[in-house]
Amino acid sequence: MKARPIFVGGTASHAGKSWMATAICGWLRARGFRVAPFKAQNLSNNSHVCRGGGEIGRAQAVQAEACGVEPSTDMNPILLKPSGEGSQVVLEGTVWGGPCEYREHFDLLFERVLESYGRLAGQYEYIVIEGAGSVAELNLRDRDLTNLGLARRLEAPALLVADIDRGGVFASIVGTLTLLDDVDRSLFRSFAVNRFRGDPALFEDGVRILEQRTSRPCLGVFPMLDDAAIDAEDCLWLDEPRTPGRPRIAIVRLPHVSNSTDFRLLAPFVEWVTRPTDAAYDCIILPGAKSTIDDLAWMRAAGLDAWVAEHARAGGMVLGVCGGYQMMGESIEDPHTAESSAREARGLGLLPVRTVMQAVKTVRTVDAVTPAGVPFTGYEIHMGKTSRPPDAVPFAVLPDGGTEGIRAGCVMGTYLHGALESPGVVRELLGIEIAAPAPRQATYERLAEWFGRHSRGFEELYL
Repeated sequence: MKARPIFVGGTASHAGKSWMATAICGWLRARGFRVAPFKAQNLSNNSHVCRGGGEIGRAQAVQAEACGVEPSTDMNPILLKPSGEGSQVVLEGTVWGGPCEYREHFDLLFERVLESYGRLAGQYEYIVIEGAGSVAELNLRDRDLTNLGLARRLEAPALLVADIDRGGVFASIVGTLTLLDDVDRSLFRSFAVNRFRGDPALFEDGVRILEQRTSRPCLGVFPMLDDAAIDAEDCLWLDEPRTPGRPRIAIVRLPHVSNSTDFRLLAPFVEWVTRPTDAAYDCIILPGAKSTIDDLAWMRAAGLDAWVAEHARAGGMVLGVCGGYQMMGESIEDPHTAESSAREARGLGLLPVRTVMQAVKTVRTVDAVTPAGVPFTGYEIHMGKTSRPPDAVPFAVLPDGGTEGIRAGCVMGTYLHGALESPGVVRELLGIEIAAPAPRQATYERLAEWFGRHSRGFEELYL
């Protein structure tokens, strides 16, 4: 058996492709189909560690959960992680090279993409393929392995998603299809109008005009669904407003911040800062960074190094996660220039640790327990190896008795992404009572119901 593909492309970045693909995954699963997600190439510093090893884009991990299957590196064979000097290329879960190698080895990479897709296609009935950016990026078409270059190769029926909330939906849908050549255009069987506010009946004339201009049916006018959150692929959610009150938490918005999903539970209490302020914070967090030395230099240029140090001297809490943990030490060395052209840097000196970047990235999931006995599951994605004093109080203890991270009074560092996604850990560190988030499957079921209620003719068009 070989799976049947369904391609979900967009008129632009952030048109709702990931959202729509996740909804379709959940809808197909609810009807008893064996379904899996696929995105050939993703560009994101928010990644997910697979239990089988390797990392993939966060969106494909979400979509796998919506399908009821374990995420695997075949679901996102190429992950580009922006850094200070281009992007790190992660191929099938492990670091492969940089942007130059990526450009020079298109044929090889496309072959690996097709191999990953083929392994999935032998296990499932449907593969929901998510595109990247706009499907009409004509300057990239000759080396396209994630949009219509892939969809044409697989003869995948396509859905075009547009975001009406941004405005310009007529130009984006009609213009996108007009720019495509005849073969690429023929792949699209319908279009979807996403994020509509108000009564969809108010857009009936708009649907009629779009159907006439494109000679394609509208799959549906899908209303805004604000209270069904899924993991962010990027950092757009960082701009959400803070709820007044205590505690008050500052997170330094590093230029190459990674895995910002670490702080979703803290969002009502968080302010993201890019410069020193006179505000009184209960805690300052240094998040993960894809380019630790470069981002540390940026902090110094902005005066944030002295600001954080003063907060710590005054007895305030400072927490570093991954790259932020490395910055808080005495030094960072990068002998292999794994993340930066600079080979070493002086750290902030807040913790008695030293970091040396390695040629091989550590990528693994971790079960851990805090010193207070709170169990949680986290994950590591880092190039560095950090040495600590043998008598250091750990941030957490591992099942084999090993220790991780360090606690020096109110100053702490850890490599464990996901620790602050545990209400118990948040309670222990910050004294905040936060309800556990709604079960993810409930969200996916709601998305599936939303898709089924507002789509029309999907079975006839795509199944």
